[in-house]
Amino acid sequence: MFSLSQSSFLNNSLSGVSRSLTKSTNRRVSAPPVVVCAVSSNGRPGDRNVSVLENTLQEMRENAPSSSSTVVEKESKSTVGGGVEDVYGEDSATEDQYITPWTVTVASGYPLLRDPHYNKGLAFTEKERDAHFLRGLLPPVVISQDIQVKKMMHNILQYQVPLQRYMAMMDLQERNERLFYKLLIDNVEELLPVVYTPTVGEACQKYGSIFRQPQGLFISLKEKGRILEVLKNWPEKKIQVIVVTDGERILGLGDLGCQGMGIPVGKLSLYSALGGIRPSACLPVTIDVGTNNEQLLKDEFYIGLRQRRATGQEYAELLHEFMSAVKQNYGEKVLIQFEDFANHNAFDLLAKYGNTHLVFNDDIQGTASVVLSGLMAALKLVGGTLAEHTFLFLGAGEAGTGIAELIALEMSKQTDVPLEETRKKIWLVDSKGLIVRSRMDSLQHFKKPWAHEHQPVQNFLDAVKAIKPTVLIGSSGAGRTFTKEVVEAMASFNEKPIILALSNPTSQSECTAEEAYKWSKGRAIFASGSPFDPVEYKGKVFSSGQANNAYIFPGFGLGLIISGAIRVHDDMLLAASEALAEQVTEEYLDNGLIYPPFANIRKISAQIAARVAAKAYELGLATRLPQPENLVSYSESCMYSPNYRSYR
Repeated sequence: MFSLSQSSFLNNSLSGVSRSLTKSTNRRVSAPPVVVCAVSSNGRPGDRNVSVLENTLQEMRENAPSSSSTVVEKESKSTVGGGVEDVYGEDSATEDQYITPWTVTVASGYPLLRDPHYNKGLAFTEKERDAHFLRGLLPPVVISQDIQVKKMMHNILQYQVPLQRYMAMMDLQERNERLFYKLLIDNVEELLPVVYTPTVGEACQKYGSIFRQPQGLFISLKEKGRILEVLKNWPEKKIQVIVVTDGERILGLGDLGCQGMGIPVGKLSLYSALGGIRPSACLPVTIDVGTNNEQLLKDEFYIGLRQRRATGQEYAELLHEFMSAVKQNYGEKVLIQFEDFANHNAFDLLAKYGNTHLVFNDDIQGTASVVLSGLMAALKLVGGTLAEHTFLFLGAGEAGTGIAELIALEMSKQTDVPLEETRKKIWLVDSKGLIVRSRMDSLQHFKKPWAHEHQPVQNFLDAVKAIKPTVLIGSSGAGRTFTKEVVEAMASFNEKPIILALSNPTSQSECTAEEAYKWSKGRAIFASGSPFDPVEYKGKVFSSGQANNAYIFPGFGLGLIISGAIRVHDDMLLAASEALAEQVTEEYLDNGLIYPPFANIRKISAQIAARVAAKAYELGLATRLPQPENLVSYSESCMYSPNYRSYR
């Protein structure tokens, strides 16, 4: 973790502060002028479009409020009124307002049906079909969005192969954005494994074969020196979240190079569906510096640079140019999430840019926050405080050390014991055995804080027997490493052993839910990174929780955005963990769940966002002033709503 001092980020610039929170209520605010060039498909002035434009503008004038009373009333409710510059009418707070589908002209006819921002398919009303020249371009029936969702879900379930379901969802996203998100939100528990892990892993492996059209920006070594120019090629200008990968460590699958783009695309889909970040404000980016995957280099369908991966100064200069260009083009309040970088780059990037940019590494920080939350909930079942437990990790990479550090920080916060002392309750095992002080000289820098005094232990089972942990956490990326002997050992000295098998995808999980419950004789408190079906053991059904980062990062990102945070602080991660743990009710705990169901994820994300935003204001890192009175309500009002809008 990288603690940031409050005093380091005093910033007098409050550009982008919500107008609705700062405008005087006695002054009427008019809509910004729009300059439109109406051009027909053959390149000549389109008289029909000009006529539509004039009629539209006239209607807007006629519907404008006749006095400032309406504006005053609106201003008085500004703390719950949506976010900043809602260009497409995407926030929940604007659902009941008419919008105009502006492109270069008012979108109409065939182009309107090909615009994923505005296309509604058969849900266009009779009035809209007349106003936007859709007569004859659609069958005569008008159906609701809910019926469309039902139909699409029926169609997707016809596919037996997960990758086919993934491709069907991506096709839908490219032609009807709102329907895609409505479908995902309404069926999140069924479709989350389709659009993200575990299916996204296979999608990345085969991305070259299934690639159809770009869903983000590909920045390769060929663009070195021109990255700012490349960023300006992206059509959306109000970007709030960027998820970027270099494809070197995709899930537990290794170096997939340019084909790692599936990860940023998937993550940002979840930012919008689960956290309410507007799709138009999200930008997926893949940094292509080559790949060391020989199979991909020989694959005729591979879409990336066909060269060995660049390293050292060449790599660092490209990344630095990217980070500088992002800040120059989008400002310092854009959230940059590093995703699936290899260990040797992930920690360095977070340390290098944590003091100058709003950066977040989901593998290090997001995983840590969601696991800490699960442990907080599990303590309600096993008793005691974090400081009274002993932790053993299999895996000492980004996830393992990130989780360990956040647990140590929370213990230090609860007990007022120095961080160096709380770390001694946490032990890590890497590929060479237990991390101990005698190995200090050969350890990577991020492993050194976890080297404690102990005899060397090479075998993992022997480490379990020597340390006798109450909590066992797997983040190794190596499947089936929590063997029967390991689980039985945990059960031998714990009444309720806590076992977290976090590696993704499912094939890489340290053990299955069934193995954990049966080998512990039904006493384990189990959660995993990928979903597992309920398990029946001796007449009792166990439903395991999923320690999925999707619980944390969408709401965490929303909290940063609504507060206008300029830096990420460790205390924000702790606040997110606490907020999620509070959502685990006694009913869930009775069923063995240490995480709430994903069906409630948007409400959970709003709670997390409010807590993170409150911490940003408390630390002096927020720039959207004044602070809304009710941050939960404000969070909900700023969340993206996929419901269709009515067009003029």
